Amino acid sequence: MDLVRVYEMLLKDFGRQFWWPAETQFEVMVGAILTQQTTWASVEGAVRNLKREKLLNPHSLADSSVKLVETMIRPTGFYKQKAKRIMKLSKYIVDGYGGSVNRFLKRPKLELRRKLLSLEGVGFETADVIVLYAADMLMFPIDAYTRRFCSRFGLGDMDYEALRTYFEENLPREVQVYKELHALIDKLGKTYCKKTPDCVSCSLSRECARKID
Repeated sequence: MDLVRVYEMLLKDFGRQFWWPAETQFEVMVGAILTQQTTWASVEGAVRNLKREKLLNPHSLADSSVKLVETMIRPTGFYKQKAKRIMKLSKYIVDGYGGSVNRFLKRPKLELRRKLLSLEGVGFETADVIVLYAADMLMFPIDAYTRRFCSRFGLGDMDYEALRTYFEENLPREVQVYKELHALIDKLGKTYCKKTPDCVSCSLSRECARKID
């Protein structure tokens, strides 16, 4: 699969996605946890709630009432679990880095990834989203849309790390390209490459191996 060609075709079809939509690095980190097992529309509501209560910074979130945080993020589902996770993340940044998200993120890429993976509720996808979108470092996240896309292009037998490596070895070493392609694949998955695909309307149909999952 020619990922550069895929990128160019999707960019032509959908235009720039300007993803991840966040005002701060910390908002990206919180959003990456909240979006687990839910839709982005639900996360947007939770983020608005947190902003309204002035909770979208490490100090405020770490010191907040658990019940209040749970109420604010309830739209995302699994809200008790997620409240615990984002509050623990906040406390970790406050206790270890004086509340400075930039200090926490400013380290070598693989060290940052290991640090993130050591935190409760942070798996490979969440860690890699934070590395790419919050720290602006080259790491390609593999989400459900990307897995579906890959399975239909004949890469379905590869595990998470193998798929991530495949993308990173076959794309230009540019953060903006990583960000855009990740977002464009998600856009493709929501528009054409659905569980029941609309291959007729998809411009990638000739490139696709059509190995429908």
